[in-house]
Amino acid sequence: MIVTVQGKPAYAYTGGKTFDARLPTAVFIHGAEHDHSVWALQSRYFAHHGFGVLAVDLPGHRRSASPALSSIAALADWLAALLDAVGVERAFVAGHSMGSLIALDFAGRYAQRATHLALLATALPMSVSDALLDAALNREPEAIEMVNEWTHSTLAAKPSCPGPGFWLHGMNQRLMEHVSASGEAHLFHTDFTACHTYADGLARAAQLRCATRLIVGRRDAMTPPRAAKALADALAQAGVPNDTITLEAGHALMSEQPDATLDALYSFASRPPREAH
Repeated sequence: MIVTVQGKPAYAYTGGKTFDARLPTAVFIHGAEHDHSVWALQSRYFAHHGFGVLAVDLPGHRRSASPALSSIAALADWLAALLDAVGVERAFVAGHSMGSLIALDFAGRYAQRATHLALLATALPMSVSDALLDAALNREPEAIEMVNEWTHSTLAAKPSCPGPGFWLHGMNQRLMEHVSASGEAHLFHTDFTACHTYADGLARAAQLRCATRLIVGRRDAMTPPRAAKALADALAQAGVPNDTITLEAGHALMSEQPDATLDALYSFASRPPREAH
């Protein structure tokens, strides 16, 4: 589905169903140098089981018009504008990696608009090494290879691997290369810089009014479980209902453990919204 957001065309995958704003809405936000397709299984299931789905391409990524936005706060504002454009007041919001920061910032600053918040492979702060920032700016193919290697904990995830012949490393490599080729220059660096410079996460956690679920990969080399501890502690201190689900996966939760990730998301989003206040 193409919708005009802040004066520019933006794409949201609706899970194979026509989007219906009268249903509970589920929003899925991808990470750096990715697009909506990383949520393929989860978003489609939601769409066929009672939700209106918006799995977005962020600005400058694949089908959403450039320019890419350079800060997490600007991306959270864009998400609020997207919901306005489709006539949705409140939504379940899930974000992966960079997308988790966008989801957190949105749910903190637009607290009445989030019914539930799911943060996958998250970290506060989400620091990026100087070496990776330099590679993303000056040698993007090298940066893609580095991140792809760190993203996965196994060559072939079982039993949740989609089927014989699926190569998780190759799929992710080609996706990032495709996003890079179809987007503006230095897109990976723009995304990483937004993550690296984001400093408002703990403040946003204190502003949350909805239940929050952290979903982490036990073998995640990019955002290891310990990197989410400061966020979990901040949520507890603020009295925000929260829990943490740990999956046997690396950073690529949605592809290494698609079924377990879906279960963790759908069981949470299906709770009555009153539990999110």
